[in-house]
Amino acid sequence: MPSLVNMFWRGYRFTRPLMPNALRKPFGRLLRRHLTVARENSLAGYLNPETGEIHPGFAITSSDTVVDVGCGPGDTALFAASRGAEVIAVDIDPLAVKSVKDRLARAGTARRFEVHLADAHPLPIASGRATKVIAEEVMEHVDDPRMFLRELYRIGKPGASYLIAVPDPASETVMKPFVPKECWEKPYHIHVYERPEFAGLVRDAGFEIVSHELGGFYSSMWWFLMWGSQIQGDVVFGSGQSKALHHWNMTWAALLETPQGRKVRESLDQAIPKSQRIIARKPA
Repeated sequence: MPSLVNMFWRGYRFTRPLMPNALRKPFGRLLRRHLTVARENSLAGYLNPETGEIHPGFAITSSDTVVDVGCGPGDTALFAASRGAEVIAVDIDPLAVKSVKDRLARAGTARRFEVHLADAHPLPIASGRATKVIAEEVMEHVDDPRMFLRELYRIGKPGASYLIAVPDPASETVMKPFVPKECWEKPYHIHVYERPEFAGLVRDAGFEIVSHELGGFYSSMWWFLMWGSQIQGDVVFGSGQSKALHHWNMTWAALLETPQGRKVRESLDQAIPKSQRIIARKPA
């Protein structure tokens, strides 16, 4: 996907001066609206088919057994399957479990796969089975984060790699005054982890931390504007479902086209990140 997105943007920038004005503006708006999230993922190195990395520094190969805890709609599980890995997906949402199971079956690219409807207390997976374990934006929902991390540790083989992500307190703090209080109650974000606390919990569970990174300012701002817009009905992340969200996508896409746009993006990712992400290792 990243290479395809970049191809669209390169093509647009090359052909834009040749387009008549009547076509240039609407075509540009179309690309900015629909490709902003995909381009942001590309810049972040998320689900990169060229390197096989889910995130930079976390590659999947055909020899891996990948466990995706809190798999959601299944994009990460599908990516791991596309690399020929064995895939085990787990979620507490029956609709998500059915969807992921159907998607993996249709794709037919995993070495083998299984999908479980379960929470993490305990995980329905044998000890020492996984070589790669993923738990993105899950730990803020669990009752006992220490028990959750112990379960992640248990299912990994010695030397297994882990990708664990949680929302960052910078963006959570901005949202708290205007987001409904129910969003900070079970089953939503019942924990907000300060950065040293998050790293400490991971270390205390026995993991070796390889990297601890921040990112996702685009997403932070999108969520701020989404809550401010008071959208009725289903919310589609990255969409332009309100005037504010539409203009945010346009502004972000335009910024990235400026000479200093990517440096500005990197600075904002550190200032108000949406997430903090740890890549860790179970000692061999």
